[in-house]
Amino acid sequence: MHANLQNVRIQPIRVLSDERIHTDILRLDLFHPIVSGNKWFKLQYYLEEALVSPKKTIATFGGAFSNHIVATAFAAAELGLNSIGIIRGEKIGDSPTLRDAESYGMNLVHIDRNEYQNKEKIRHTLPDPDIYWVNEGGYGHPGAKGASGIISLFDTSHYSHVVCAVGTGTMMSGLISAVQPEQNVVGISILKNHFGLKKEVTSLLSHTASQERFSLIHDYHFGGYARQTQELFDFMNWLWENEQIPTDIVYTSKLVFAVKDLINKGVFPKGSRLLIIHSGGLQGNRSVSPGKLCF
Repeated sequence: MHANLQNVRIQPIRVLSDERIHTDILRLDLFHPIVSGNKWFKLQYYLEEALVSPKKTIATFGGAFSNHIVATAFAAAELGLNSIGIIRGEKIGDSPTLRDAESYGMNLVHIDRNEYQNKEKIRHTLPDPDIYWVNEGGYGHPGAKGASGIISLFDTSHYSHVVCAVGTGTMMSGLISAVQPEQNVVGISILKNHFGLKKEVTSLLSHTASQERFSLIHDYHFGGYARQTQELFDFMNWLWENEQIPTDIVYTSKLVFAVKDLINKGVFPKGSRLLIIHSGGLQGNRSVSPGKLCF
């Protein structure tokens, strides 16, 4: 797969910087148009394992607008692997994300939302020995190992805080393992009341010391996963108009909104240098009514 590493850059965010705080954003969204942002990093070791194993079908989990699903479908096709997507919820209406995944050869299997929670049972309903399973969002040690490579794309040692959105916790675990001992990783959870997230993050960390270098904030989910308000849409448009940074309704908009609010509240000490990780993936925006967003 040909990725656009030369397009990835660190961009200053002037509207989130002043004499007290300096804020930059790592534009992983420019990495690849389909396997966007952190998706390739989280998938790479899974795909490498599948390629050297006798299993030539990748199967994974996700929703109707999942960045992970469409990225897996495309990457698998590029590498000559088959793919299966276990989709949360019965097929209702039309999802351009799933339509794209199918166009890349992915076989979609829709599962009732309640049954979807029992992923082990789902795996047993597809006991084909040719299937190589990948957890939802790439969660697991290979995914975290891949995500650790994000921090080494540039010299990021001068930042005091690395701030990221958190879904499964895979990317955050990788970042924690890769930052310098004096750096802090701050995670903004996009799930409502997901207080078990800390355990999910720490379970992927190999060193106990790493567990002291991060914090999780649960106040910016805007009502829950993929939920949004007019305030959030207004913020996304404001950020685009001022900085030309596109964000999505699920992850990055809530992340950057949180950073702005935390700066205003004085949470970060004077002299802090913040690096926001733009994890890419704008699939969720394809569910938004036309006219809501200006980009």
